[in-house]
Amino acid sequence: MNPAKVIGIDLGATNLRAGLVNDAQIFNPQSKRIPRLGTVEEVLADFYKLIEQLISPEVVAIGVGVPGVLDIENGIVYDVQHIPSWREVRLKQILENKYGVPVFVNNDANCFALGERYFGKGQDKKNMIGLTIGTGLGAGIILNGHLFMGANCGAGEFGMVDYLEHTFEYYASGQFFNNVHQIDGEIVHARALKGDPEALEYYAELGTHLGNAIKLIMYTYDTPFLIFGGSVRHAYAFFQKQMWERIDTFAYGNSVKKLTIELSELENAGILGAAGLYYDQL
Repeated sequence: MNPAKVIGIDLGATNLRAGLVNDAQIFNPQSKRIPRLGTVEEVLADFYKLIEQLISPEVVAIGVGVPGVLDIENGIVYDVQHIPSWREVRLKQILENKYGVPVFVNNDANCFALGERYFGKGQDKKNMIGLTIGTGLGAGIILNGHLFMGANCGAGEFGMVDYLEHTFEYYASGQFFNNVHQIDGEIVHARALKGDPEALEYYAELGTHLGNAIKLIMYTYDTPFLIFGGSVRHAYAFFQKQMWERIDTFAYGNSVKKLTIELSELENAGILGAAGLYYDQL
């Protein structure tokens, strides 16, 4: 691993997190609650506060992971859903002008995959997919050892593919419980931990849908290694049986035999993944 010092920043749904990443470790982690209704400048001011606690002459780059779509080449962030004012922010240009180091900005699912590729269970994997299963369903794709984004940073948006009456994200993410059964996912999880039959059945349904989503991924990219991130992974024991039952119906049995699925164990994966944007450019 390159020993360079990189600032990794994770723009989450409620918090802005940052840390100095060096030799696969995070130093001086920082966190600040996001002013969701703040102006572009107010949110940027929080970026500056965190960066200025981490920046030094030894820092070679800044990486930022954001939820939403981007112009990767120019580092322009569009339509961040939980920050209404962030409709078009030239984040790369703003931060480079202010701090004088290269800045890399990318989608948070892509950053998750890079975090696993460079710091987690994917370090020895040339081809893998990091699948984030939380409020949404997204993925980062690693091909031949590097992140594959597509022409418009849209590669890996499997959750947006039409499925049944809606999309895969509607049925194969944490949204499933509210969308289909009108119940909060945290309540379902708490009941499942107590062995509640109805809650376990809900997870079985989720597993079936997720298995179908993974079949789509396998037909598209044929990667032998998937790693799950996102909050829903913590309930893996409740849906893995039904998920694998669907995967086992994949047309090419040898591919199923070679497929490995693991759960992320990275702490602060968003910060590490954002820093991974720099390593992926080397």
